[in-house]
Amino acid sequence: MGQRSAPQHNDPHDVPVEAVFAALADPVRLAIVRQLAESEDWSRACGSFDVPVGKAGLSHHFTVLREAGLVEQRDAGARRVNRLRRDEVEQSFPGLWGLTLGQPSASSSSSSSLPPLASR
Repeated sequence: MGQRSAPQHNDPHDVPVEAVFAALADPVRLAIVRQLAESEDWSRACGSFDVPVGKAGLSHHFTVLREAGLVEQRDAGARRVNRLRRDEVEQSFPGLWGLTLGQPSASSSSSSSLPPLASR
């Protein structure tokens, strides 16, 4: 059995915002991102996510997330572990994680916050 190649990563700075939004628009990828957000960096192997897809589908979704610059992966023995690229993405797309994960951004203040879109 041959050794698999290391995953290729795109820098969020080099990714168009449309690619980031397209990656996050899929419910499976959004679930992966949200589960990663609740986990410590490098603590989740690819097969540990609670999503309704098989191994090949999961591999595809991680490829899309890597190409969008949202996740980073590395091999740890036989496992491929993941981390959310919080700081890098926040620098390229300020406020994206707050919108995606439902968390206030560091730059928002309670006096200038808008009501949720559903109530407008």
